[in-house]
Amino acid sequence: MALCLCLGLLGAGCGPRLATKADNVAHVPNPMLNANYSEDAEVPFVMEPKTAKADGSRQANFESESASRRTRDMADWVVSSRDNLNQPFAIVDKVNAKVYVFGVDGRLHGAAPVLLGLAQGDHSVPGIGNMRLSRIPSTERTTPAGRFVTSMGRNSHGKEILWLDYENAISMHPVITSNPKERRAERLETPTPLDNRISFGCINVPVNFFKKVIYSKFSGTV
Repeated sequence: MALCLCLGLLGAGCGPRLATKADNVAHVPNPMLNANYSEDAEVPFVMEPKTAKADGSRQANFESESASRRTRDMADWVVSSRDNLNQPFAIVDKVNAKVYVFGVDGRLHGAAPVLLGLAQGDHSVPGIGNMRLSRIPSTERTTPAGRFVTSMGRNSHGKEILWLDYENAISMHPVITSNPKERRAERLETPTPLDNRISFGCINVPVNFFKKVIYSKFSGTV
């Protein structure tokens, strides 16, 4: 299973040219393709000490936030390869159930726990975006991994969400608390990621984090 779900975001007013990497940027191997990660791919709590990156280092700056080695390597790759196309970006560490949001320059703007799809897996079932939620079996409620160019939008109830994959109905949004039995808000507050798989595939984040960080950074996406 892939550790990170990397969200590449385009800014308002940007044309299709931004959908490809700058021609003059040297190719930098994606660290997620490194086979050496296989031993810790399914192990939660692989967290590195809190250390800040020096300014101008061509690396992501996590400030004092803890993050796994793989998450740090992925963020550094995004910054050094300029894969974010001069746009803010986010990385979701699926193993540790946490999202990190960065500015254009790779400086951390916030991090928070997340809730993910109930089922383990990195791919959405074909056609799942057209299925009623009640008809999606628990084994198919996955949060896909990959690189997504996203956009701010609204769901069928008029609530603001960040669309990752519109066709498959995958988005990031404030935590849903309409079903008390699921204890979603409580799950976000527990100290481990062991109970953070509960959604149909969407990524749930704390309400204030969505308002202050996600919406603030990505409200200009198209």
